[in-house]
Amino acid sequence: MKLITAIIKPFKLDDVREALSEVGVQGMTVTEVKGFGRQKGHTELYRGAEYVVDFLPKVKIEAAIDDALQEQVIEAISKSANTGKVGDGKIFVTALEEAVRIRTGETGPGAV
Repeated sequence: MKLITAIIKPFKLDDVREALSEVGVQGMTVTEVKGFGRQKGHTELYRGAEYVVDFLPKVKIEAAIDDALQEQVIEAISKSANTGKVGDGKIFVTALEEAVRIRTGETGPGAV
């Protein structure tokens, strides 16, 4: 099993959700987050005053998947979240040792 974590632009969330559903991802967790990467934020003008926005709004998607889906999930997220501009995000893949369904006690891939 793998845990896929993707940090994307907020307006791409629906596109990514649809793409993941098409490849067979049945559930995910979405969190609103703030952060920055190489671009280190940007400056904005508000009522004539310039200020620096250090942390940009992003969305973090987490999905536990079977190993067989890894490449399809990465491709689905990459294609659907891509705008071609700086700050499109990142995808992280982590080995997932165990998953337990609390209601039934089911473990392993069946719990996902």
